[in-house]
Amino acid sequence: MAVLLLAEVNNGELAMDATAKAVTAAKQLGDVVVLACGGSAAAAGAAAAKIDGVSKVLVAEDASLGHRMAESTAALIISLAGDYEHIVAPSTTDAKNVMARVAGLLDVMIISDATAVIDANTFERPIYAGNAMQTVKSSDAKKVITFRTSTFDAAGEGGSASVETVSAAANPGLSEWVEDKVAANDRPELTSAGVVVSGGRGVGSEESFALIEQLADKLGAAVGASRAAVDSGYAPNDWQVGQTGKVVAPNLYVAVGISGAIQHLAGMKDSKIIVAINKDEEAPIFQVADFGLVADLFDAVPDLISKL
Repeated sequence: MAVLLLAEVNNGELAMDATAKAVTAAKQLGDVVVLACGGSAAAAGAAAAKIDGVSKVLVAEDASLGHRMAESTAALIISLAGDYEHIVAPSTTDAKNVMARVAGLLDVMIISDATAVIDANTFERPIYAGNAMQTVKSSDAKKVITFRTSTFDAAGEGGSASVETVSAAANPGLSEWVEDKVAANDRPELTSAGVVVSGGRGVGSEESFALIEQLADKLGAAVGASRAAVDSGYAPNDWQVGQTGKVVAPNLYVAVGISGAIQHLAGMKDSKIIVAINKDEEAPIFQVADFGLVADLFDAVPDLISKL
């Protein structure tokens, strides 16, 4: 049977990186049908049709699907679910919100953060903050899965899938949109950035965190933070990398003043190259770092910025 993949659509535009990586995973299960939905989704649907491996795109546009409303999106997926054995999505914040509801409405388990497809019924996923891998075999008639995109390569472009318009399901009316407050940011999006510079508790204060931002700007990087830095008020919540934050796998991850607790490592250990700067030579971060610099960050980072 075909696979229904919920595309990541933000403000009417397709989040190409997350969606294309999910397509790579979904192709291993069958023909991929992409669902692009939102208050405006036509442009996203057209972009999804060009992804290699997509056989068809369904576009649903309705006011009830706008503003990332999970209940109405889940209702739409349920109305389409009869034709699909697998219902999948990238492991993004929005998709996790939707797919948990889909699984509940179908009365099946959800396989979250899958990192590998063994066969149509069997998947691998990390547990215990990434310290162990679990193989899950589902006997549910329909499998609901979110894929951890950091472990899959993005599917290329060059496809020419057909695009079909579908109607939104009846709005369950369980919630309504009030307002969005979006933080302005000229830097790359954290989960898809090629370079990430993160600061930890060792940075010491919100004012000192400006050093991390300056280094990131020099490298054209996204800014991340450990949970300790976020909890201490040095950085905003949406910068948090780790088990309870965002999972990243950039080409280069620079960890500054981060000790390397397992909860943080769970969110960045798949990075291609890891660089650590910490004055504690016994810090656990050095066990996973490809390059480590034992130094006071307040000496090393300004020097690095000046040389860059």
